[in-house]
Amino acid sequence: MEAKHEYFPQTRPHPGETLNEKLEEMKMGPKEFALRTGKPEKTIIAVMNGKSAITPDMAVQFEQVTLIPANFWMNHQRGYDEFIARVKRKKAIKAAIPWAKKFPLAEMMRKGWIPSTTKMEEKTTELLNFFSFSNHTGWEDYYFKQQLKVAFRISLKKTVDPYAISAWLRKGELQAKELQAEPFSLIDFKAALPELQQIMRKQRKDSFSQVQKICLSIGVKVVITPGINKVPISGSTRWIKDTPLIQLSDKFKNTDAFWFTFFHEVGHILLHGKKDIFLEKVEYSDKQQNQEEEADAFAWNFVVGTSL
Repeated sequence: MEAKHEYFPQTRPHPGETLNEKLEEMKMGPKEFALRTGKPEKTIIAVMNGKSAITPDMAVQFEQVTLIPANFWMNHQRGYDEFIARVKRKKAIKAAIPWAKKFPLAEMMRKGWIPSTTKMEEKTTELLNFFSFSNHTGWEDYYFKQQLKVAFRISLKKTVDPYAISAWLRKGELQAKELQAEPFSLIDFKAALPELQQIMRKQRKDSFSQVQKICLSIGVKVVITPGINKVPISGSTRWIKDTPLIQLSDKFKNTDAFWFTFFHEVGHILLHGKKDIFLEKVEYSDKQQNQEEEADAFAWNFVVGTSL
């Protein structure tokens, strides 16, 4: 992320301009300078015309002939390269604005997910920072084209609102990063089920914090993420590397629905392994209906049944 209030010049000359000025001062042409530095004349001309960069080796050779320190030439080149990179970055941000407008930006700012700002370029930059992508095409490759299937194994392209859903999922990932969990233990997770069921039945105010603490101790991260308007998603289960993540919405109408969804996600972890990601209340092309039915049956057994 770019540092706040850091100054970046609007223009930055290529070091070739300085070389031109110095050679003029020395009354030396490019051919003689090339001979004295041991570099091809065409290379020197390319530098003087701003079409080639000064390398560390060239900077040292320039120092010998111009008596200007090599670090001056290198810093000059580095500053110019950064300037060009930032110009390209600004173009990429402008190109991403139509993409950014598809997200619920006002709601995301209101929830504090991205900093509040009125300028669209800044909103776009903050949105890319939120997702940790340098450009919007990377987001599309990840969430639509599944180019990194080990991390995100379904395409959101045909869901009801893929942009808002991806924002909700990303917020859950960021919340999960703040939690420290023990290595996942399937045996310990199964052993903890009776205790988790008892917490559900007692319905205490600190029930969620109790659940989260127990789950962290056995290697499962559980977070509650504020729901996004017009997005029906109620929960999600996925593995982030070797740690399962249960992400729940805060928009349940009653506690029974909350607990049913929680145990539904638990069912996915216990029954369906690491290979899939599951989104509840959302239709998507890779959805396995038989797995959803199995998770429903598992949850029903814990919330309504008396198996424990």
